[in-house]
Amino acid sequence: MRHFFSPRVRAVLIISLVIAVLLAVASNLTGKNIPAMAVQTVMTPLRTGAKVMTDQAQQLYDYIFRFQALQAENDRLKEDLSQIQQNALEADSLKRENERLRKLLELKAAHEDYQLVDGYIIARSSGDWVSTLTLNRGASAGIQVGMCAITENGVVVGLITEVGSNYCVVTTVMDSSIGISATIADTGYAGIVTGGYSSGHGELLRMEYLRSDALIRNNDQVVTAGSTVYPRNLILGHVVDAGYEENGTAKYAYLQPAVDVDSLEQIFVLTDYDAE
Repeated sequence: MRHFFSPRVRAVLIISLVIAVLLAVASNLTGKNIPAMAVQTVMTPLRTGAKVMTDQAQQLYDYIFRFQALQAENDRLKEDLSQIQQNALEADSLKRENERLRKLLELKAAHEDYQLVDGYIIARSSGDWVSTLTLNRGASAGIQVGMCAITENGVVVGLITEVGSNYCVVTTVMDSSIGISATIADTGYAGIVTGGYSSGHGELLRMEYLRSDALIRNNDQVVTAGSTVYPRNLILGHVVDAGYEENGTAKYAYLQPAVDVDSLEQIFVLTDYDAE
């Protein structure tokens, strides 16, 4: 039996016994469970670490869940904003259309003989010599080649030069190929208005064949002289400059166009009127 335990084992047993006795004595003297306290002391850091890890895991879960919720809310807000913007654009479009129709009623009240077909611009073409607009109305609406197009304010846009069943092409006043008989409203001086590109002024109109003694002033309004295509007194523009032709036998004038071709949305084709 003496040799059953090695010296090292006997030492461990003795130390353990001593520690047990000491713990028992300490527990009796202090009234506290010393072994439990020792275990608690060892376990406290472990529990603290576990709680920290649990809290971090919960925070990570909350972050991921909250991020997904915020992402969903952000997407919904973007959709709402897009819809609001779309509604605002539609409201602005309706407002502009209502204003055009109100002015059109005023135009038709002043010219009861005007028969008009409205059309929206679906395509544009512009270049050095060419300026055209394509409308979403055509032969099925009674539009024919040779009719003129105007705005709701009685401003000339151009001439119908091509027609399909459901579309038509307007060659605008800015196009160098269009020539319109016109007069200076206050004085009655007559001439022909064309696009100004051929003379180096593509953004203006040019009025030619004016009398050499014509008195031309800036801001004079120029209107149509009246023909089988264009009624009288449709607005073309106003004078911004004038001079003599090279041969000195006639005058010319440059006009600021009354129509802004690039800003047009809807125009009106004059299908019939009482020509004087």
